[in-house]
Amino acid sequence: MTLLEASGICHRFDYPLFEDIDLTLDATESVAIIGVSGSGKSTLLHILSTLLTPQSGQVTLMGQSVNGLDNRALVALRRDILGLIFQSHYLFKGFSAYENLEVAAILGEKSIDPALIDRLGIAQVMSQKVTELSGGQQQRVSIARVLTKQPKIIFADEPTGNLDHTTATEVMDLFSNYLVERGAAMVLVTHDETMAHRCDRVYRLEARRLSRLK
Repeated sequence: MTLLEASGICHRFDYPLFEDIDLTLDATESVAIIGVSGSGKSTLLHILSTLLTPQSGQVTLMGQSVNGLDNRALVALRRDILGLIFQSHYLFKGFSAYENLEVAAILGEKSIDPALIDRLGIAQVMSQKVTELSGGQQQRVSIARVLTKQPKIIFADEPTGNLDHTTATEVMDLFSNYLVERGAAMVLVTHDETMAHRCDRVYRLEARRLSRLK
């Protein structure tokens, strides 16, 4: 089943960023996009995840075109279907780590999975305020929060950037298992080519084009 389809995506700011981008993503599949800083990786991720409207082209998620959807429909789509993981963790700073997961569980009408907390190695910090956590711990809480609501499509921008190699590998294993268990899919943007090649397909965004490496 195709969960994401993008066709003819073009975008520019003061200069052309990329053009004629086509991408499809099926259930259980992961795609990584690599490229130098400023190549447009994060912008493309924002377009695919409905946070930014492309200047031309179309994005279809779960068989539904997002072009022309009103804000209410987009919010519902992000809440119910999409999982967004960013370098800036966007955790609720006045809350504990566990309370951040509770918010996701309530909004997604899901329960918190203790096994997920254990696998991410954050059980011991669940009662602490997120401002008391290290960058790596905050990143793992952010990942746990997203997976708690059980999204069908994960969009991840440098999700392992604050993690050591061993922990980053464990997180990628967790993502891989999640995609298979839930019939979900993931788009990963990263500078880390080792982590990128853990994905089923790898693309490079360069000279305004998306070229397949794997």
